[in-house]
Amino acid sequence: MQLEIMPRKKRLPAGRAPLLLLLCQLVRALDVPLDSKLLEDLVQPPTITQQSPKDYIIDPRENIVIQCEAKGKPPPSFSWTRNGTHFDIEKDPLVTMKPGSGTLTINIMSEGKAETYEGVYQCTARNERGAAISNNIVVRPSRSPLWTKEKLEPITLRNGQSLILPCRPPLGLPPPIIFWMDNSFQRLPQSERVSQGLNGDLYFSNVLPEDTREDYICYARFNHTQTIQQKQPISVKVISVDELNDTIAANLNDSEFYSAKSNRERPPTFLTPEGNASHKEELRGNVLSLECIAEGLPTPIIYWIKEDGTLPINRTFYKNFKKTLQIIQVSEADSGNYQCIAKNPLGAIYHTISVTVKAAPYWIMAPQNLVLSPGEDGRLICRANGNPKPRISWLSNGVPIEIAPDDPSRNIDGDTIIFSNVQERSSAVYQCNASNEYGYLLANAFVNVLAEPPRILTSANTLYQVITDRPALLDCAFFGSPLPTIEWFKGAKGSALREDIYVLHENGTLEIPVAQKDSTGTYTCVARNKLGMAKNEVHLEIKDATRIIKQPEYAVVQRGGTVSFECKVKHDHTLIPTITWLKDSGELPNDGRFTVDKDHLVVADVWDNDGGTYTCVANTTLDNVSASAVLSVVDVPNPPFDLELTDQLDKSVQLSWTPGNDNNSPITKFIIEYEDAMHEAGLWHHQTEVSGMQTTAQLKLSPYVNYSFRVMAVNSLGRSLPSEASEQYLTKAAEPDTNPTAVEGLGSEPDNLVITWKPLNGFESNGPGLQYKVSWRQKDGDDEWTSVVVANVSKYIVSGTPTFVPYLIKVQALNDVGFAPEPAVVMGHSGEDLPMVAPGNVRVNVVNSTLAEVHWDPVPLKSIRGHLQGYRIYYWKAQSSSKRNRRHLEKKILTFQGSKTHGMLPGLEPFSHYTLNVRVVNGKGEGPASPDRVFNTPEGVPSAPSSLKIVNPTLDSLTLEWDPPSRPNGILTEYTLKYQPINSTHELGPLVDLKIPANKTRWTLKNLNFSTRYKFYFYAQTAAGSGSQITEEAVTNVDEAMASRQVDIATQGWFIGLMCAVALLILILLIVCFIRRNKGGKYPVKEKEDAHADPEIQPMKEDDGTFGEYSDAEDHKPLKKGSRTPSDRTVKKEDSDDSLVDYGEGVNGQFNEDGSFIGQYSGKKEKEPAEGNESSEAPSPVNAMNSFV
Repeated sequence: MQLEIMPRKKRLPAGRAPLLLLLCQLVRALDVPLDSKLLEDLVQPPTITQQSPKDYIIDPRENIVIQCEAKGKPPPSFSWTRNGTHFDIEKDPLVTMKPGSGTLTINIMSEGKAETYEGVYQCTARNERGAAISNNIVVRPSRSPLWTKEKLEPITLRNGQSLILPCRPPLGLPPPIIFWMDNSFQRLPQSERVSQGLNGDLYFSNVLPEDTREDYICYARFNHTQTIQQKQPISVKVISVDELNDTIAANLNDSEFYSAKSNRERPPTFLTPEGNASHKEELRGNVLSLECIAEGLPTPIIYWIKEDGTLPINRTFYKNFKKTLQIIQVSEADSGNYQCIAKNPLGAIYHTISVTVKAAPYWIMAPQNLVLSPGEDGRLICRANGNPKPRISWLSNGVPIEIAPDDPSRNIDGDTIIFSNVQERSSAVYQCNASNEYGYLLANAFVNVLAEPPRILTSANTLYQVITDRPALLDCAFFGSPLPTIEWFKGAKGSALREDIYVLHENGTLEIPVAQKDSTGTYTCVARNKLGMAKNEVHLEIKDATRIIKQPEYAVVQRGGTVSFECKVKHDHTLIPTITWLKDSGELPNDGRFTVDKDHLVVADVWDNDGGTYTCVANTTLDNVSASAVLSVVDVPNPPFDLELTDQLDKSVQLSWTPGNDNNSPITKFIIEYEDAMHEAGLWHHQTEVSGMQTTAQLKLSPYVNYSFRVMAVNSLGRSLPSEASEQYLTKAAEPDTNPTAVEGLGSEPDNLVITWKPLNGFESNGPGLQYKVSWRQKDGDDEWTSVVVANVSKYIVSGTPTFVPYLIKVQALNDVGFAPEPAVVMGHSGEDLPMVAPGNVRVNVVNSTLAEVHWDPVPLKSIRGHLQGYRIYYWKAQSSSKRNRRHLEKKILTFQGSKTHGMLPGLEPFSHYTLNVRVVNGKGEGPASPDRVFNTPEGVPSAPSSLKIVNPTLDSLTLEWDPPSRPNGILTEYTLKYQPINSTHELGPLVDLKIPANKTRWTLKNLNFSTRYKFYFYAQTAAGSGSQITEEAVTNVDEAMASRQVDIATQGWFIGLMCAVALLILILLIVCFIRRNKGGKYPVKEKEDAHADPEIQPMKEDDGTFGEYSDAEDHKPLKKGSRTPSDRTVKKEDSDDSLVDYGEGVNGQFNEDGSFIGQYSGKKEKEPAEGNESSEAPSPVNAMNSFV
């Protein structure tokens, strides 16, 4: 049985435990855990832990340190070989070994040379269990030799020829880094035309005159010794063919004249490599570098392809202007043919490089340490690959296994050693060596045979705290030989935990995939083998997860504003969270504008650089959660800048600018303004607007303006400040483009013509010396144009003109450059005078009592002497036809626009005497009046009587007094009085119609019902008809005897008692009825009510000693506004327009013997005063009382 040694596990947070678990699953523990208590009595063969590299290049100026570190129990001893023989350290005073280590230090700084200790070294670490050996360490001192002295002749060549400047650095250890510089230690510029090859030479595809210099110097830097060596400077001179004459050319030898090639254009040829094909060999894992450099004129361009495949995308790089192809981490799959192509306009050439990838040995499976118990079996496997295939050889304790002491428990089968029934004497360290012509691999693996009872290395009573719903990993690091079995138990008496709920890992760890609250408790790990048993208890607590229940939200704030982010956290009550705010994954700025309280982060006076991602992080000892929100700081844009004027023409220019920062709100448009420094300095005008996507604008310009421009950017928050003003641009002067507008010709006097216009502004003048040419002539005459040139004014007066004659007028602008285009001709008139003639043949047609139509003949146009404005009618009421007394009233005026010859006079008073005349009107005023015309209006209907009062009411009579209408509008013929009674239910009785002579102002009505309300309708009449009516209401007096009887009965004690008894009886009956109805029973009133259409039954009430009657809600109409008579019985006209409508008929009710109320419901509505044979007597409270008694 194979024994495994399990590592000691430390307590880890739950988040890191899965990583530990994964490592434990993939890598079986092969070392004895170096636990301090365990190491006291466990032995282990040596293991090399640190050694110097195989190819160890040292600095000869420093001491040599060759490292060799190893571990084991007991601690191993160390020895060295040099060049295959024992290296006796004690005999060399310059060599010391570090105590407790195999590391050598050779002190060559005091004396000795590094070359003396050059050789192949190997370290051996040995204890009682075996011996481990290091790699063969080849120690060589670094070298940085000088360049050999050589005489370099100057090179002269013609323009366009190719050139190679050789470097040939001295061989150093390690090889130097090559670069070309000048005497000033400045690197020489390189390009597609000039570049350095992999061998260090400098290649020119073609030379140019600027390549002439005397200090082309190749430098070699030896990094190991930090030294730089330089070659002698090379002088290069490039001349054109024209500079050479035949004599000079004949005197140039081959070394001076590098090439006889022409400087004419030519197709490419390769400078390196030579020929059409070459071969390249590289080792696996290295960088494959392929190079092609070509000459030609023009300079060739290099392309690369792989003939039998594609270039690996993620491992292919181009260097030196694509002249070098590099493939990193090269493998056997990269072998094949690579082709470089050099092209220019005159042709192309190809070179194929055959690449073979070889491989030094590399591990497929390196041997691993074995820890076995006596009697167990095991095996060491050593597998490697390479090109060519490596050879595998075994050593035991550093000795080839063929000559090592025999061990009956082992059997060698090629790359595998098989162990059977091992014993303690089988412990040893085995070395596997895999080698081919490109290198070797050496690995140590020990076989350690131990017999140990189980031990648990995890600390006792370890407390694990895990967040709910997350995995819980309980460690049980153990050791034992043979390998112990592990079982887990929960609680004091629990059974072994099963793998269908839990996960039991090979390293002893117990995993609870999803920990819940009931997972809390004590868990026991038990380790058993045939030599004994060990156990350990650990404790598990499950905590609630930390959650952010209110996350910060995305915010947009304007610069200078304040923003607040909220972050509310819910956590386990036993854990104390810490809230941290981050900005863009870093700490908050150390700025007083940032305020953090329990749940909020407040940023005041926000700046542009405050924008970003703000993260709230809640940390506990077991978990952490975070939530983020983005803050966008917005503002109006920054002003544009770098204004530039281009394409400057006489009447246009192009303006360009650079937008300022949009401050996180896209720019929607740009506003361009201009200033005219010549005419309106300091005043900016709107020029145009362009889209926010544009940064240029073509601007139209006017002549003779000294322009400056500025630009403002606009976004959703507003507009930016203006940019700095552009440079000034003065346009050339030109003749005016336009003429004055609003040209008019009107006379201010009958003998003049005033010509006015709106002058051009300075911007429109287009040049200096702005003036106006004013021209005029009579429209209907044959006169020539009269013209005058005036200064920059807006008015010119022509005197001595005929009255109101049409003139043709034009005003033309001009300046020092020339005239504006020919102006438009407008028509005007000389001054007006008052009309001379009145309208004739004035006629009046009376339409009705308030309207008349007037006709007249038009006035001749020549007599108007001006612009006809219209006709004006003056009219007034001269006298009253009824009273025949003459009185003068205010005159009224009606104006009829234009050339109308008739008009209507509305709003006349009926039965009146009117006088009128007509006048013509022009711009100067009115002409003379026509002769007066007189007309009368007919009678009309009168207005309502001025007042109506009811006085002296008695039991059966009422007296009415009134005032006549204020506007009789004719001769009154009579008055009409209509009246009708109103009963207690507001129903109207029969209507009585009465005629009263016109000369009466008082009337008494007799034989009326006592204690009855009447409504009266009263109006006057003329021959034209009836006028508006006035209404009033009044009540006749109550019979005193009946009233006293009612009072006497109501004050008697027996009557009061009777009323109380009746009220009590009614209350009892109502209660009984309510109870019976709730039980579903019926009673007579119910049956009676079911026969009618859902009347609303209301309880009886006591009011002023009388009982109210039941009535249908539809019939119960209150009197409308104005139905009550004021205390003085006077109703004014404006209050008498309301009338009583929709009154219903009364209802009589009675009680049955059982006390239930039986009523007959009826209703009637009238919208006009009622007329008929119904009784006008309304039931009074006294009648109701008498009928009850």
